[in-house]
This record gives sequence, structure tokens and C-alpha cells, in this order.
Amino acid sequence: MSTATSTDPQSSEPHVADSHELIRVHGARENNLKDISIEIPKRRLTVFTGVSGSGKSSLVFDTIAAESQRLINETYSAFLQGFMPNLARPEVDVLDGLTTAITVDQQRMGSDPRSTVGTATDANAMLRILFSRLGKPHIGPPAAYSFNVASVSASGGFTIDRGADKTKTEKVSFSRTGGMCTHCEGRGRVSDIDLAQLYDDTKSLSEDPFTIPTYTGDGWVVRVISESGFFDKDKPIRQYTKKERHDFLYREPTKVKINGVNLTYEGLIPKLQKSFLSKDRESMQPHIRAFVDRAVTFAQCPDCDGTRLSEAARSSKIDKVNIADACAMEIRDLAEWVRGLEEPSVAPLLAKLQHSLDSFVEIGLGYLSLDRASGTLSGGEAQRTKMIRHLGSSLTDVTYVFDEPTIGLHPHDIQRMNNLLLRLRDKGNTVLVVEHKPETIAIADHVVDLGPGAGTAGGTVCFEGTLEELRKSDTVTGRHLDDRAKLKETVREPKGKLEIRDATANNLQGVDVDIPLGVLCVVTGVAGSGKSSLVHGSIPAPEGVVSVDQTPIRGSRRSNPATYTGLLEPIRKAFAKANGVKPALFSANSEGACPTCNGAGVIYTDLAIMQSVATTCEDCEGKRFDASVLDYHFGGRDISEVLAMSVTEAEEFFREGEARIPAAHRIVERMADVGLGYLTLGQPLTTLSGGERQRLKLAVHMADKGGVYVLDEPTTGLHLADVEQLLGLLDRLVESGKSVIVIEHHQAVMAHADWIIDLGPGAGHDGGRIVFEGTPADLVAERSTLTGEHLAAYVGG
Repeated sequence: MSTATSTDPQSSEPHVADSHELIRVHGARENNLKDISIEIPKRRLTVFTGVSGSGKSSLVFDTIAAESQRLINETYSAFLQGFMPNLARPEVDVLDGLTTAITVDQQRMGSDPRSTVGTATDANAMLRILFSRLGKPHIGPPAAYSFNVASVSASGGFTIDRGADKTKTEKVSFSRTGGMCTHCEGRGRVSDIDLAQLYDDTKSLSEDPFTIPTYTGDGWVVRVISESGFFDKDKPIRQYTKKERHDFLYREPTKVKINGVNLTYEGLIPKLQKSFLSKDRESMQPHIRAFVDRAVTFAQCPDCDGTRLSEAARSSKIDKVNIADACAMEIRDLAEWVRGLEEPSVAPLLAKLQHSLDSFVEIGLGYLSLDRASGTLSGGEAQRTKMIRHLGSSLTDVTYVFDEPTIGLHPHDIQRMNNLLLRLRDKGNTVLVVEHKPETIAIADHVVDLGPGAGTAGGTVCFEGTLEELRKSDTVTGRHLDDRAKLKETVREPKGKLEIRDATANNLQGVDVDIPLGVLCVVTGVAGSGKSSLVHGSIPAPEGVVSVDQTPIRGSRRSNPATYTGLLEPIRKAFAKANGVKPALFSANSEGACPTCNGAGVIYTDLAIMQSVATTCEDCEGKRFDASVLDYHFGGRDISEVLAMSVTEAEEFFREGEARIPAAHRIVERMADVGLGYLTLGQPLTTLSGGERQRLKLAVHMADKGGVYVLDEPTTGLHLADVEQLLGLLDRLVESGKSVIVIEHHQAVMAHADWIIDLGPGAGHDGGRIVFEGTPADLVAERSTLTGEHLAAYVGG
């Protein structure tokens, strides 16, 4: 077709611009992808399936979405790119037909204590403007209603040099009205440190009195305190004078000289607040977290009653409601309140705020409140919160990329999510979804199945086509698409009970319930009905309760399954004993590291605004260890060869013979039990999928000596074929004498349970009650709740 023909407005020939209907990927090799080529239709809903670790995220997020973002960043000036993250081009030969990609992943929002649902979605910003215009009494601009802005004032003078020895001094003053509560500094909670947990006051500094992690007798931290010159090192702390005690606990940073070195001395309390209390609790190492839990108590701020706001901000009201009251309302109630405000002077603001709040309700999050800390949202709630800004957007021809949007959703809520995905598609957008749930696979226009296995056994396209064609295909997903767990003919008898009485955490309405022990008990209900509040917030936590929540495991590219699970420790000791050397030699993060790449295996070259270049270290060839370390062998292998083993290989290697290490064998056995037999021991954690990380965490907790296991949605990120293996693992835990309590929405787990506790009937203040207790068979027979209806449909009852 000639260009003249294709651009002639009178021509019946299709326009050349309409020929770009596909996203073409050729030669993709990111992570475990094996040089795959694929064509994805635009303005359609494409679902990517496959077992966990098969390469779905590598294709959709790390290749297509990543390249789209990189190309957009390149349109900015070099100056602006200097402030942006440097994105590397994905390992792919051709990427054609890309459109602007908007990624909505399942990463939890940051746990910053100043971040709330309102601040994360701009709803708070609009509310602050609303109160600054309509609030009575008027107290100032929008910042006066922000708990993240402090009130400050300053005055002084500055000198202007006018040349020829002429100067002029001008006085200036500055003030800003903020809404931050001065007592808690906008956090809503205040901390109180138990001094008895920090040190033994009967001892002197020379007797190593500290019980704080890292505060050891020969460490620099303690040396700065004891040799600062402010204290008698041999005097017991309890005998300090008032001044000495103040200097010991609260002294401002002061320069001191110790052994000719200039150092800074600071009181113990501010030092701890900076080093420990300013960090996210979940990111702390276990022993640090245990210390913080033991030494620090958090309570609601008495000055602001936990609202984070100053008295002035709380005094300004619209129709007897202040901004703290508005943020504490459930969003669906707040939407009704805003709808009742009729003020022409702020009509555009009210319309925008109304749309934002209605989007929360539409997406199934109407039970949240704007003052809810964003770090407390589940992965599914966080992902849907990120979707808010895209609903009602006028943008079209955009590529939306979703990572398991049904996570944390009850079957009743999945239909609502499906409708939202279809709405985005119908506006002319390309929607790419990584998903395992058959309910969402069913609405796809196009299905891409990756596999056939996980890790090195995956990374190829096994199937492309429609849902019906997938059903007839012989892929793992096709074979398991219509799997249905059956109700048990007989259920186990409880061997005791955990009593919960008058539980009122969050939205629970004085719940009384007995959780049976010695069986598989599933707690279910729609999102926001109070499941986590009941299980995590109300179950008494004596010794022996092992809780595996949804908190994601963190790790750098230096972390791997061997370091995370503690497997490397017995391996290093065995290598050291067999060769008569130090264990530290067998760590790529310690003495055994290759000196050229410092144990990273690659060398990074920073090219400023251009992407950094990573090249495999030529000295160690990516093995990360110094050449001399690889001369030491154990069981006929060097340390790099052991870390290159898969979990399945390692289980056999450590089981018997000269390489027998019982401690290591137990750890790899647990990893195999949770379905991670294909992972290599040295694979960086940054390359693991969300489901793989969740199961790695479960493998670690299986070693805990507990009688009661509490699992929070263990099917997250699991393929249909893997759910059966998980059910077998849960059965083995129960049969070994454990009690297993599972928060879960997956119907297969419900059907497999011995006992079900269903909360509801709705979310937020419409939930928080027990609507059913009994066996799955009774729940199906009664069909008295939403869960009962969906479970009955699932098992064909």
C-alpha cells in the first residue's frame, strides 16, 4: 500500500496508523526468560498465567513495563534525568508497539508513620483546601490542617551589599501555621522507653552495664560514653548526680576527643531514638525488633487523642465536623457527608473530592478511613488504593499492568474487580494482568501461559489463545483450570480450644468465639470484615503461637535463600571444619569475597544520566568468591558449586555420605515441602517472585517450635497446581500435632478445612460479627452467608 493511498481521507483503504495493533516482544531474556517472542493485542485484556516463578513478572513488569518507563524517562532533559533513577534496558532484542505503561503492583505501601490512606491518595490534600475555605473559625491556609507541617516562626536581619562600601541591613520575619500536634510531632502516638531494659544501673560503665544490642563493652559506641570524660567509669549508674544522669540520658550532641580522634557524644535516649525508633519496625533484624518490643511502649498521644492534629486545627469545623472527625469516618460515610455540602464557591473541589471518595467505595474500600496508616494495608488493599487515581481518568491508549489484582479479595469482591478491569479496557486501553484465579482468567480476551515449570524449568511460552483453547491445551494451567477441591467426608475432632472473649479490636463488635485446636481452622469473610483483627489482634499470644503474616521479606541482591533461611551457617561451618580454616572464608559478604567485585559477582560502571552498566567480574567469573577459597572442597564440591545447586539437589547432597549435614538437610527439606525445590541456594532474593518470597518465609517459620500456626493467605501468588501441594503441607502440619489457623479466601482451602469461622456480613462497621461457625459441609448446606453461597457454587453443591 502506497503512502499516498493510506493517507488519502477519501480512500477506503485502512490508514497506516491503524496497523500498529500489537505489542511485539522478540528475544526476551530477562531473568529466566528463554529468548521468547510474543505478540500481544492492544486494547484488549490479556492475562498471563503459569506456575509461580515461571517468568510472568519477568515478561510483563521487568520487560514490557520497564522498557516503556525507560523510554518515557528518555524524553526528559538530561538535567531532569539526573534526578531520576537510572533504568537499565531489559535483556530483549526487539520491543515494538509500546504505549505508556501505568504499573499497579502489589507492593505494600511504605510504613512511614506519617503516611496514611488520605496522604497517599491526595484525598487529604483536597480536604485541607476545603477546610481552609469553609472551616469556622478560619485558622489559616491548607497547611494549617496538615499533621505533617509544624508551626514555625523566625525573625532576624540580613545585610545587602550595594558596592562602593555601601551596605544596607533589612529586618525580616517569617511565620508558618501548621497543623502538627507538637507533643507527638504528628505521629498520633508517643513512645516511652523503659530504662530498666537499657542497662543495669547497679553496674558502672567499666562493668559493661548495657543490655542494648550492639552496645558491647569493647565497641566504639560504649567507648565514646565511658571515655567522654563526663562520668566516673567505676561509679555505679544509680549513684550518678542529677547532672550526670541528664548527661548520660539526654545530653545534646557534643564534640569529644578520644585517643586523639574527634567524635560526637550524645545522650542515650536521643541516640536510641535516631538509631532504632526512627526505623520501620518490620525492617529491623529479629534481635533488634525483640529489643524494641521489650524496651519501648507506644501509647496514644494524650494531647491530640491520636488525631495527630493541633488543637487549632481541630477547632475549625464545617457543619460541626472538624478535619480529624472527617478523616476518622469510614470513607463511604465521608462521601455522603461531602455530598451534602452545597457551596458554589468550592464546587470544582467538592466534585473532585466526591469522585475520589466514590472511587474508594466502587473499588470495595469504602470501609477504610483516611486516617488509617498506609503501612497497615494488606497487599490487596494497597494495590486497590493505587488504582483510585486511574478510575475515571480521561487517558486512553494506555497500557495498564496489574500484578494479581485479586489478592486479598473474597470471591464476592472478585467480580467487582473484574468489572473495573473491563472498564479500563473498554475505554481503549491495553490491560495486562498477571493472575492465577480462574475467575479473572475467564474474562480475558487473550491468555498467555508461561512455563512449563518454575525457575530454570520455566521461561517459555507454552500457550497463547482464548480461554476455551487453554482448557483444551495440555499445559499445566489448562489441566488444572477446572480443578475443584472436594468437601471432606469426615473432619478431624478438636483437641482443645482457644477462647476469645469480647474482642473489640478495630471493627470487631464484642466477638466471642472458640477457635478449635488440633485441626485445620479457616477464618474467612469479605475484605474488611475483621478477619485479621480477630486472628492477629485478638488471639492470645502465649508461647507456641507462630504467626506468618503478609509482611514481605526484604533483601538485596547479596541476599539469597541460603542466607535468609540460615542455611549458609551450617554449610560454612562444615566447609571450615573439613578444611581447617575459618568459616568467614566461605561467605561472599565477608573474608571470602572476591576482592575485585567485593563479592557482588558483577562490577557496576556508573554513567551519570545514562543507565549503569553491570559486567560479570572477570576475576571470579561471577562466582563471588576469591580464587583461593574455591580450592577448598567439601563432599567433592567447592562453595560456589554448592550455592549453585537447586534445593532438590541440595536435599540429596546433604542427606547422607561425606557431605551429610543434618542441620542443612532439615532446612532444604522444609524449602522443598513448600514447593521451592527448583530454586538455587544462591539465587538473589531480588529475583524471586512475590509468591516465592511468601513460601520462603513459610519455610523459615516451619522451624519454629510452636504448637499453633497462624497463616495469613498462604495461597498468595500460588498457581492452581500448587494449591494442592499447599493443602498437603497444611495436612502434614496438623497430623504432626500442630493446630493450624488460616485466614483465607481461596475456596479450595475452605473446602479442605475441618472448621470454618465466617465474619461479616459486610465490611467496616457492617462487619465485625461472627456470621457462621461450623464445618464446610454445614456452610454449604445453609448458604446463609456470602461465603456459603460462593463455596456451594465452587464445590457444585
